[in-house]
Amino acid sequence: MRSRFDEQLAILNKELTQMGAMCEEAIAVASKALTMGDIKLTDKVLSLDGEINRMERTIETLCLKLLLQQQPVARDLRQISAALKMITDMERIGTQAADIAEIITFLGGRTGGECEQIRFMADAASQMVTESIDAFVKQDIILAGAAIDRDDVVDDLFLQVKSSLIKLIAEKPTDGGYALDLLMIAKYFERIGDHAVNIAEWVAFSVTGEHKK
Repeated sequence: MRSRFDEQLAILNKELTQMGAMCEEAIAVASKALTMGDIKLTDKVLSLDGEINRMERTIETLCLKLLLQQQPVARDLRQISAALKMITDMERIGTQAADIAEIITFLGGRTGGECEQIRFMADAASQMVTESIDAFVKQDIILAGAAIDRDDVVDDLFLQVKSSLIKLIAEKPTDGGYALDLLMIAKYFERIGDHAVNIAEWVAFSVTGEHKK
């Protein structure tokens, strides 16, 4: 009975890893679309968002089967419960990458080159997602803590973006709408970081039984 449960848990970890990889790709493609001013790439982000939504339903079904058929207790139960929480945050990450892609279509091919920190935000947020998912699979609270700590980097970059865009508006008032679009993109990357923190906190819960905000 336990061996069957371990097999299904391994499948759950594999599905979560794949969903996390899709989130990372969606972030990376959205960032590339902005950097290159390539509107065609936004279609790829929207497609990934659809796949991420599909995977959320698949993993949710798997978790419910584990709960109903295997009747896990203690740490196993926490791990499955955490997975159910995590996929909600991953779904939101996919949606926010799609939101970024939608805004990029309004930029008219402009690349956001005036605000390089946005690309750094994307890289840091993506790394947070990677670390938080890896932490779940490895049940590693140190790695989860690293993802949480990296959120400070994303927040600091967001403040830098705001300062840069305020300066841009002051120097070129006609670029006000463009600057606001870039600020929204940066805000979505910041929120992606927040969702990665949520995932990491659920990892800690699955290991320790405590959920700290």
